[in-house]
Amino acid sequence: MFPRIPRIFSFDEESLNSSATFATTSLQSTTTINDSSNGIFEDFPGLNPSSERIVELQSDIWAKLGELMPNKSAQEVLEAAEVLHGESNDIDFLDSLLKDLNQNGVAGEAYKDAVDLVKDLVSSPLEQFEIIPLIPMKIGNLYFSFTNSSLFMLLTLSLVLLLVYFVTKKGGGNLVPNAWQSLVELIYDFVLNLVNEQIGGLSGNVKQKFFPCILVTFTFLLFCNLQGMIPYSFTVTSHFLITLGLSFSIFIGITIVGFQKNGLHFLSFLLPAGVPLPLAPFLVLLELISYCFRALSLGIRLFANMMAGHSLVKILSGFAWTMLCMNDLFYFIGDLGPLFIVLALTGLELGVAILQAYVFTILICIYLNDAINLH
Repeated sequence: MFPRIPRIFSFDEESLNSSATFATTSLQSTTTINDSSNGIFEDFPGLNPSSERIVELQSDIWAKLGELMPNKSAQEVLEAAEVLHGESNDIDFLDSLLKDLNQNGVAGEAYKDAVDLVKDLVSSPLEQFEIIPLIPMKIGNLYFSFTNSSLFMLLTLSLVLLLVYFVTKKGGGNLVPNAWQSLVELIYDFVLNLVNEQIGGLSGNVKQKFFPCILVTFTFLLFCNLQGMIPYSFTVTSHFLITLGLSFSIFIGITIVGFQKNGLHFLSFLLPAGVPLPLAPFLVLLELISYCFRALSLGIRLFANMMAGHSLVKILSGFAWTMLCMNDLFYFIGDLGPLFIVLALTGLELGVAILQAYVFTILICIYLNDAINLH
């Protein structure tokens, strides 16, 4: 796989005609030439070619593409420029591509094959979120396929169950806890303190009824987020439907608890005391919309943070890999600098994964407290 060089420059017909001379005398340099005409190309510094023949073929292909596509859109021109990155050091490939361009133009098979090759080599940062059916199942018009999302949810659940099993397999924890038991106790105490601090107006025994659900939710989200940091894994919480389904199901449960605790008086939170009567209908509508949007914002917050963070890590990782494959005068800045940035960003994303599980859980506790105490 040949890395892409994500630099962009524009050029005119004169620069195309002199591209062969320029590439031969400056194999590892890049340039920017101002252009008042149409057409935008990606810069191609040559990827350190070992022979002048390769550079000559590359330059001839550049010139031919400029002749064939002078008035094409920027997207089409960029797609044509990608050809040079598919098999950039393969003389036979470049030679056949140039011959086909001279004979058939951009409608030739070689050009189409080159574009298809580049599409296979260059992946989108959003491809990591693609749901892939592993075991297709269909009943009528309904699909019940077992997907990679289902697989990693099962793996997360299995990991949690195994952790609990190994900690409690002898009927209880050790008097002197080991590392795994300490981890389970840390999570347990953390969520228990969170419930006791955020939910008021209830006795300890009543609070314990909500504690298992909140503990399971926090643990599930924490392990889902953390396993998504493993390379080539799937981030379950990066999909809106999954986080939305989780947030809406919990929110419906909180609403039911509010009615059980307060009866129809639960609806009084829609109309604060002392509101003038003419404003009452508008405030009721606004409060109702605000209350319903809690469930929506709860799911969107988790989905957006996980998806944005993983996409940014993927983009910068590709950039760092490209820089590592180049010979740069400023080695530590040009090559190792992006790598350090990726490592730092990965650490930040790891913190975000833990933080988002905490934020989701504490908001559940706050919403539950509001439903019980009508705050």
